[in-house]
Amino acid sequence: MAIEILLIDKDKGHAEALGVYLERQQFEVYKAGSPDDVPMLFDNLSVEIVLADPGLPDTDTVHLLKQIKKSHPGVQLIIMSADEQLDQAMDLLKQDVVHYLRKPVKSAALDLAVKQARTWIAMNKKVARYEKKFKDLRNAQNLYQQLFDEVPCYISVQDREFRLTATNRMFKRDFGDEIGSYCYEVYKHRGSPCRNCPVAATFEDGLPHPTEEIVTSKSGKQYNVLTWTAPIRNSLGQVTQVMEMSTNITRLRQLQDHLTSLGLMIGSMSHGGKGMLTALDGGVYQLETGLARNDEQRISKAFGQVKQMTGRIRNMVLEILYYAKSRELSYEPVDISKMVEKVLNNAKAIADKNGINLEASIANDLGAIEVDPNWMQAALVNFMENAVDACTYDRSKEDHTVKFDVFDPGGDRICFVIQDNGMGMDQETREKMFTLFFTSKGSQGTGLGLFIANRVIHQHGGTIKVESELQKGTRFKISLPRQKPEQPLRTDKPEKWANGLLDDSGKGST
Repeated sequence: MAIEILLIDKDKGHAEALGVYLERQQFEVYKAGSPDDVPMLFDNLSVEIVLADPGLPDTDTVHLLKQIKKSHPGVQLIIMSADEQLDQAMDLLKQDVVHYLRKPVKSAALDLAVKQARTWIAMNKKVARYEKKFKDLRNAQNLYQQLFDEVPCYISVQDREFRLTATNRMFKRDFGDEIGSYCYEVYKHRGSPCRNCPVAATFEDGLPHPTEEIVTSKSGKQYNVLTWTAPIRNSLGQVTQVMEMSTNITRLRQLQDHLTSLGLMIGSMSHGGKGMLTALDGGVYQLETGLARNDEQRISKAFGQVKQMTGRIRNMVLEILYYAKSRELSYEPVDISKMVEKVLNNAKAIADKNGINLEASIANDLGAIEVDPNWMQAALVNFMENAVDACTYDRSKEDHTVKFDVFDPGGDRICFVIQDNGMGMDQETREKMFTLFFTSKGSQGTGLGLFIANRVIHQHGGTIKVESELQKGTRFKISLPRQKPEQPLRTDKPEKWANGLLDDSGKGST
């Protein structure tokens, strides 16, 4: 298709001559004798080049050319003017013009000007095509980014150092927007990479790897996530980054059948129960032989063993019943000092046996508190036993002390503070310590004690604040209301406690 040229020249003879010359070169030429003829012509044509004499000193044509360039920036202007008017034309039109010619126009100069104009036209068309491609690419990129952001799971992209290089909106909402942070710091609050890391495995073999983890959000909430990894390769096929996609399956885990959880619990406790029964059987045998021989020392020792094993079996059974059976707390007014005395008596026996100093500071005139005495006492004893165990397992110090302080801070509440200088906990352990079946004691623990103690405190409307540092010790601050809460936490849906993450409202305990 021929390029269309609009020729504006008041000299009709000169215009006719130029028109014939350009038509011979296969251009479609349209002529206008004055600015008044141009709008009608221009609106009905696809003009790409305007060859014009500005007609100075009259500036009507100059204004018209400026309007054309403003409304059609792709049109190329070629100005022809008498020699004495050329400088003025340049001052008026400046960079809007692709070429200036002196009249009378020489054919070589005209050919060069038209060629330059066509070059600019071709270049502008190419730029327009690139802009369209770039726009399409940008739209596609925006679409991919939208898909990336709106996927209902946590997505992160990590480099070989496990640094985050990209995250989607859901990840930013729950874990923050800190590009360059380490994955294990953001997800687990660890100081080093996780063992059996699926991202590391994908970097190693280039294959997807699944795992299930418990992660902690920036607000402190914990989530069960099912994670899959996928390699991101460069043009050479090398794995340069790994995408990790984690689906929040917390609700699924919470809604798992309660009997299944109970079966897992019983299975995990069977070995310990068998050992306690064996020890009880041995104590009974020692007691029988002591009675037969009238050996008071043997009788006393055997009785102590039987009493200890009976107590441990009783506690284990109570823990199972508490978790397995839906029940309401039996509230009654309890003298705080008497309840604390019972807790200390239980804790003192365990502390003395393990060589741990037990110090108590109990305020006077504490009055009464409305609680379920059996479960509240069991919960406090559990915290005390945990403190003793933390000291017992600590090999970095020679002397260990557990402190138990009880005081009235005002505001109709009572505070119980249990502090030890034992082994302490890192952040990951602190965040998981109240979850079901989590224990740092290996085969010595069931993972139920602190889970149930935490549940009892929250059922009573209380709160627990934990401060701990490795090798320095742990401090539990338990705050309880003196009166029974108006809406006690229900226990008729025990499956919601399957991982210790949610309270009965489903919003997470504090």
